[in-house]
Amino acid sequence: MANTKINWTPSSSGNRNTWTWSGWVKRNGLGATQTLFGAYQNSSYNTKLQFNSVDRIHFGDLYNNSPHAEIVTEAKYRDTSGWYNIVVNYDKANSTTNDKIRMYVNGERIIAMSSGPDRPTQSSTLNSDGIAIQHGALASTTYFNGVMSHVHFCDGYSYDASKFGSVDSVTGEWKINTSPSVNYGNNGFTILKDGNTITDQTSGSNNFSLSGGAITATKDCPSNVFCTFNKLYNTNANGDLIPVLTSGNTILLGHGGSYWYQIPGTLAFTSGKFYWECKFNSGTNLDKNTPGVIDYEKCFGTGQFQDQTGSVFYKNEDGGETRLDSSTSSANYGTLTQNQILGVAVDMDAGTPTVKFYRNGSLLATVNASSLAGKFVTPAQMVYGSGQFQLNFGNGYFGTTAVSSAGTNASGNGIFEYDVPSGYTALSTKGLNL
Repeated sequence: MANTKINWTPSSSGNRNTWTWSGWVKRNGLGATQTLFGAYQNSSYNTKLQFNSVDRIHFGDLYNNSPHAEIVTEAKYRDTSGWYNIVVNYDKANSTTNDKIRMYVNGERIIAMSSGPDRPTQSSTLNSDGIAIQHGALASTTYFNGVMSHVHFCDGYSYDASKFGSVDSVTGEWKINTSPSVNYGNNGFTILKDGNTITDQTSGSNNFSLSGGAITATKDCPSNVFCTFNKLYNTNANGDLIPVLTSGNTILLGHGGSYWYQIPGTLAFTSGKFYWECKFNSGTNLDKNTPGVIDYEKCFGTGQFQDQTGSVFYKNEDGGETRLDSSTSSANYGTLTQNQILGVAVDMDAGTPTVKFYRNGSLLATVNASSLAGKFVTPAQMVYGSGQFQLNFGNGYFGTTAVSSAGTNASGNGIFEYDVPSGYTALSTKGLNL
């Protein structure tokens, strides 16, 4: 939603003393103030829920330029691979002082705070007649860089997190309740419930409008998290560099110069058969684009990924070669030109793990990689100079452009440009459990 916001302006005030907001969010960018939702009358009267510049969650309500209601978490929320369920309950009339404002993250009530809590002493700016309720920005600033799903606003009702999710009895993780049993009141709404729908899914028809850039639909959701590039990966001890990441951490771009840039994925696997697609997007340094797979532990050693034992890459130079455990073939499998797509299919269930590379749906090369046996492996990419990749891990998009004609996928998990090889699936939490 970077540079995009959605708005709806109530035609009458709702309950400004009691309301509940719940949303599922996945972060892409870190280290900057980003607004999830709020309402802005002016700089002295406004309501906002944000990630602040040090990645804490901040809820605040200004009245006459004074923060009369505020929570700032002690914890920092920097996970860019998973989803957070955030619930804010504003209940000024509650007779229990500590319950007048409550925040939950993934089902747990926030107790440890870096500042606050300041209890509500005034009605909130949110839910006022004629003042827009915004998601993704506040007054066209502090845009949210990430994804939102299943946003609920309950006007006049006080709910805790148990209405919107529950603890999975097997994994112990917080999981989504896609159809919570709640009341919405006059100004309540449910949006972003199915893909990029900003039409209110309740009977209230409190529909939002879009401003700024377009909203991109994604298969990535709280119940099926897809692999992306790992925003939290740090430069390793040898000084190798990470690329610029955009579009939900699925596009990587080198910073230029005579340097290699490298990044691993957010999901790893030791069994199963997984497929993803890499679009050779930029013509600059195209010959040195190097996608593949690596033993995840080797991501934290020294040197380049392609020099590690436990790595398999496709090198788009010297006629097109594979590179296994730092050794390059001499087979001239074929190179890719700009906007062609390299498919990567990894079979960890084979007696000897195999990695297959496809060009626009046609098999180029098969690599038998005994060094991957028993390892947790992850997608890995390397670019040189100003090289660029666009990855589709199953969301059905390269950047913000949808695949032109989806191929077949017998697993029913993910959308790809070309036919998914038989028995393979997308690298996602659902795929890991097939």
